[in-house]
Amino acid sequence: MDKKVVERDKSQIIQLVAPGTPLREGLDNVLRANTGGLIVVGYNDKVKGLVDGGFKIGCPFSPSYLYELAKMDGAIILNDKIDTIMFANAHLVPDKTIPSMETGMRHRTAERIAKETKSLVIAISQRRNIITLYQGNFRYALKELSVILTKANQAMQTLEKYRSVLEESIQNLTKLEFEELVTFGDLTHVLNRLIMVIRIKTELLSYMNELGVEGRLLRLQLKEMLSSVEQEALHILKDYHQDPDACSPEKVFELLGEMSQSEVIEDTALMKALGYPGAMPPEQSVAPCGYRALHKIPRLPLSIIQNLVKTFETLPGLMKASVENLDEVEGIGEVRAKKIHQGLKNLKSVNKL
Repeated sequence: MDKKVVERDKSQIIQLVAPGTPLREGLDNVLRANTGGLIVVGYNDKVKGLVDGGFKIGCPFSPSYLYELAKMDGAIILNDKIDTIMFANAHLVPDKTIPSMETGMRHRTAERIAKETKSLVIAISQRRNIITLYQGNFRYALKELSVILTKANQAMQTLEKYRSVLEESIQNLTKLEFEELVTFGDLTHVLNRLIMVIRIKTELLSYMNELGVEGRLLRLQLKEMLSSVEQEALHILKDYHQDPDACSPEKVFELLGEMSQSEVIEDTALMKALGYPGAMPPEQSVAPCGYRALHKIPRLPLSIIQNLVKTFETLPGLMKASVENLDEVEGIGEVRAKKIHQGLKNLKSVNKL
């Protein structure tokens, strides 16, 4: 028996009942049969105290077993791993003083049980053909796949537009870098565009979680669409962090992801994410370290890139370095020094304003 309550976030709950999972198959069978159902996931001590009667089953979980047992009036109780059916036809007695906005008896019981035990409770409506999920104060009614697919495709089209805007901003930033004209205003402009892309991506991922196996094609499209631009963004975060040696661009990216949930994002928060004490004057100049530019030179090992940045500190410093200066850096010989010098020169000529 599961002794402790296992609490899941919204994403985890949706994934448990996504199309392609055994649980969702069982739920759909019950839904099509029009019998209704009440299912509790997790037979812990709190749930045990609310069970009155029923049949102790203890058999392995399967969608067909769930469907057959749902023909009885009471609740079905599964273990937390959803691989065993613990009880069927169980009568649940939640605390009646727990507030509930539901009107139907099954859904009211589900909401109260979820709030009292913090377990995941699933109510299947007999009349409305809706599956509703409850856990604690969380409530979510599963939508039809066609509705979710339509929303996901709309979000994908929006993401494509914002990705193009972000790529344009990054391209403009690159040109300014080689002319030594980048300001904090230019940098925050790119970061705001990046946050918009992250925001739409997060929304898309929530749709994909609910689509389950039906969202595989969308996942491939999303990966193809954003892999290169996200890698570019990570190099930008590394380039402009106040302490690039201590910077993990992935952590900064996560921070921006958290910010994307806010309606308004202050420049102060963006600068703090990059290690600055607060908002910087938009017109003040700032120079990249050169990580992004060096990554564009083919077959240049990361250790060499790090040595170059450590030696010359900024992209302008790298651009002014002669072949002899580059040759003096640890791990770089004359041949590689010439290659780097020519590579940076080519990048500048390609990215002229």
